[in-house]
Amino acid sequence: MENNTHAETRLDVIDWGRTNYEAAFASQKVLVDKRRNGEASDTLIFTEHEPVYTLGQRKGAEEHLIWDEATCATKGISVVRSNRGGDITYHGPGQIVGYPIVSLDMHRDLHAYLRSLEAVVINTLANFGLCADRREGKTGIWLGERKICAIGVAVRTWVTYHGFALNVNPDMSHFSGIVPCGITDGTVTSMALELGQSIDTDAVKSSLAVEFQKLFPNTPHTHG
Repeated sequence: MENNTHAETRLDVIDWGRTNYEAAFASQKVLVDKRRNGEASDTLIFTEHEPVYTLGQRKGAEEHLIWDEATCATKGISVVRSNRGGDITYHGPGQIVGYPIVSLDMHRDLHAYLRSLEAVVINTLANFGLCADRREGKTGIWLGERKICAIGVAVRTWVTYHGFALNVNPDMSHFSGIVPCGITDGTVTSMALELGQSIDTDAVKSSLAVEFQKLFPNTPHTHG
């Protein structure tokens, strides 16, 4: 007999602080299983990773690693293959990474989920005076031809994981070791660069959480 769990869920917001990418990935998978089994609510995780280049599932992503692994090691940057969508990207301190562990079971539309996730970041940046948008044929969030946020998601049994990486105050020199997200007709930027000052990451996290809740309201989810 199929045993379905049907319950009102709330959004939990958790800040993991500074984490190792692979350890955070393992923790995400645990939460995905708990969400799928009805043992956890929808969750928005914030973290800042130790410096790492992650290779997504896009074909040829490894060709966009400019520095060899020995050079990366001398700079304290690890290289990890990920199962998220997309190309190669950088994560490091000063960059807010958001991992939504959210059930799409009642609304099985990954395209709509991605558009909503993009809107969360766009609306947050607007709160800080930055007019960002999508870019035709490109992933992520842009200010003209300057990419400020990378997005790469995965879904398992209609529960999301991975998410977005918003450049707030990262060490931008670390982007020199890759062709970020395979971009050949643009650059990368940060909130600090665009606004000419250091930005309070806690304030950005608070805004992201508010905007996320607006677009992902608490609704019943069913999992079997």
